[in-house]
Amino acid sequence: PAEPTLVLRLKFLNDTERLARMRPGDTVGALKRTYFPGQEQQVRLIYQGQLLRDDSQSLAGLHLGHLSVLHCHLSPPSVAPAAPGSPGPRSPAPAALGVGSLALPLFVLLLALLWYLQLQHRHVFTATATTCLAGLTLLVTFVAFAMYRR
Repeated sequence: PAEPTLVLRLKFLNDTERLARMRPGDTVGALKRTYFPGQEQQVRLIYQGQLLRDDSQSLAGLHLGHLSVLHCHLSPPSVAPAAPGSPGPRSPAPAALGVGSLALPLFVLLLALLWYLQLQHRHVFTATATTCLAGLTLLVTFVAFAMYRR
């Protein structure tokens, strides 16, 4: 007699699911080879919170029932080390300086210039302008500490 088919739910980290049809006598390794060809080393299967490490273990031995959920984690393929004479992988390019990373230093520079002008040319700055400059300086100081405290 033919062995009954076991339908398993393969659930991925992005909440997508895939149905797998296997026989209870099949092994974890057979499941990986069938549904993840070429990625057997990158796939991790988890059942009831336990990582299924033993590829030779049968699905019946795990007491999997019809529509049991196996959580699947696919890790990125590892990069093979370069041969001694060949050029290695390029180092990642430095992150480009965006406007966001320059905004705070530019504000600080602008505030320093305004304070310099306020001290050198007091007659041009009214009391209201000096108060606003002080308030803006406090605000930028709080933002700077909040950003760099992380």
